[in-house]
Amino acid sequence: MISNHLNLFLIFISALLVNNILLIRFIGLCSFFGISQSLKSSLGMGMAVTFVMVMSSAITWFVYNFLLIPFHLQYLRTVSFILVIATLVQLVERFIRKYNSGLYQALGIYLPLVTTNCAILAVTFLGIDYRLTFLQSLIYALGVSLGYFLAIILFSSLRARMVFSPIPAAFKGIPIAFLTAGLMSLAFLGFKGLFGL
Repeated sequence: MISNHLNLFLIFISALLVNNILLIRFIGLCSFFGISQSLKSSLGMGMAVTFVMVMSSAITWFVYNFLLIPFHLQYLRTVSFILVIATLVQLVERFIRKYNSGLYQALGIYLPLVTTNCAILAVTFLGIDYRLTFLQSLIYALGVSLGYFLAIILFSSLRARMVFSPIPAAFKGIPIAFLTAGLMSLAFLGFKGLFGL
């Protein structure tokens, strides 16, 4: 029982810090750079990605194991997973539009792009490819999504401070954002070897 809990903890920490989806694997960078100019929109995107990633991992695990495998339709994995993700994003988009129109406007085009966020699709694939159980898949998705959330909030906070910093004109905007993301990535590399991961 203890080793099972330890295993789940290691899956979570590995997904959250050691193999951070944005800063170590460099997956899902479009929304990372596009949304992180505002803390409010970063919070909204982080929550939307967390919800969609965890729910899509749960649903696609069942679709793959109880629909695609029994009927030998594994080749439809990509199409079926994208369909699940797109449906969840539509639900999130409708919810945000109805209950927080300011956030909906702030997220703009990036909210529908959650559908094509390769980080979400990658997590659904990795949960299957790593042969994780349902609970392990949920823990992994939660760790990855919270790692995404952590990275985008930290990056947004740094970008907000850089507005008031004396940055040479050639580095303002996207160049300094890429340099900052690179330095954050180096900092996250420090988690390698944590708990033997």
